[in-house]
Formats: sequence, structure tokens, C-alpha cells
Amino acid sequence: MKVTIVGAGSVGGFYGALLKRSGQDVTFIARGKHLEAMKENGLNVKSSSEQFSIDAEFSGDFEDLKDTDLIIFTVKSTDTTQTIQKIKPNISSNVKVLTLQNGVDNEEVLAHEFGVENVFAGAAYLSAKVDKPGSIVQLGKHALVIGGLHESQDEFVQQVANMFQDAGVTCFVSDEIMAKKWEKLLWNVTFNPLSAVTEATVGEILDDYELKGLAEHVLEEALTIAKRSKINVHDDIANRVFIDAGSVRGHQTSMLQDKLKGKPMEVESLCGFFVRRGRELGVDVPALSTIYSVLSFMDKKRCKE
Repeated sequence: MKVTIVGAGSVGGFYGALLKRSGQDVTFIARGKHLEAMKENGLNVKSSSEQFSIDAEFSGDFEDLKDTDLIIFTVKSTDTTQTIQKIKPNISSNVKVLTLQNGVDNEEVLAHEFGVENVFAGAAYLSAKVDKPGSIVQLGKHALVIGGLHESQDEFVQQVANMFQDAGVTCFVSDEIMAKKWEKLLWNVTFNPLSAVTEATVGEILDDYELKGLAEHVLEEALTIAKRSKINVHDDIANRVFIDAGSVRGHQTSMLQDKLKGKPMEVESLCGFFVRRGRELGVDVPALSTIYSVLSFMDKKRCKE
């Protein structure tokens, strides 16, 4: 299977590197200094248990997608629509797309453009960052849950899961993948926006009485939206969110990483989504609305500078 990573940052780069090391044919689509460094020195990966480098085809040209069987789509949600338009002229109609993006609203966009039978969803449980161009650091354990959006996809989903497992990835197949993605979204909305506002790590949020209390309010609001949306999340999800957070105390969330690098933050998919859904459902979300307003202003101001 020919695999192309579209958006070879921390998530796409890490999983793509493992696939390449296992013998898969993997191409990495990236840009900027990260792409230049990978072309020159390969992609370097350092985890808590090992360090390795891979050499592969690193490209900024979307024409290199033309022979791809599977696209692993890991661009930021802010770049979804723009990236789709670059992909479409360069692929056949039966190319499969696995999105490992944050949020739960990208699947609908991708399915509209590529066909629901060709789009798969995944939730990556991973603490990783591009610490410098061409280098990814991954901390702690990692796992991947994937699933199809259409009943015809079962066989291919299992094939992809086997591919990840052969590469040393703990990968599970779920018949309720969107519920799994919602559970991950609940963790993300609890810590990502708040960390971006305060520039605090996950552990600093947990250790500060006021910040932890605000995080609890955010999660309560988000859970109300999930339940009103009839999402079948785990009964103990509220406790699990904070238990899981305790295992990545030193983690800088992806939204904070983007802010510190001067990149657009995923404000809409990780925060604005709940504000809009709250309006649709008639649910008041004061904590989320306040944080959303602050982050939206910050992003707009940075874009003007």
C-alpha cells in the first residue's frame, strides 16, 4: 500500500516514520523549514524508549499524491478546506483518506469532497511535538483508534489497522469511531483552549486551584453539549479526562504549541464548535464562550501583525 502523509508535523510525522521504518512505502507532504530539514537530514524521532531516523520521499508538491492508495490527513483543522483543494486534482476517485485531526467536524467536510465511502476517522492518543525542523519528540505511551464512516469499509479498516500494528503502533478498530473522537475532543476542549490563553502546561492547570476549577466548568459544558447531541460517550468520561491529563503533566497542548510558534490556532474546531452547537441546542456555555472570545481576538490580532 502506498501511503502519503499530508501534514507531516508531530502526529503525521511520528506515525509516518513508524510506518516507513516497518517497510511501508510512505511519502511525506510538508512545507517550510521542517520540509527543508527532512530533505537534507531525514526525519528524526525521539521517544521515551528509543531514537531513530528515517529517509523517505519528502515533498511540498501535491502532484506526488498521484499514485497514492491511502492519505493520512493530519493538517490543522484551519487548513482542511484549502488542503483539500490542493489534493483533489492529483488523486484518483478511489483513494482512501484517514483523518487523524482534532475535532469532530472535519469528517463531514472530507466526506463531502471525497465520498463517505472513502473517508475514515481516527483518534490519536499521542503527546508529541516538532521540537525543531526535521525532529519530532514523543513522550509516554501512544495509541490509535480508527474506524469507518460507512459499513462497506470494514475490510479496509482492518487492513489499515494491521499495517499500523505491524509498525509497532497500538491500534484498535472501533465500530463507534465518532464517539471515540468525541471523547478525545472532550479532553482537548478541557485543556487546549485554556492552555493557549494562559500558556500553562497540563500539569500547571491541574495544580492551580482556579485554573483546574475553570477546566472542570469547561468540561461540564462540553459534556452537556455531547449528551444533548446524543453522543454515546463513556459514563466515566469526566473522571477519565483528568486521570489521563495526570499522565501528561509536562505536555504543551497542540493549541499552545501553535500559539508559541506564531501559527493559527485551532480555535474553531476545538472551542468555537461547542459555542455554535450550544446556540443550536439552546445550551448556555459561558466558560467556553468567554475563552472562545479571547482566543478569537488573539488569533485575529496576530494575523494582522
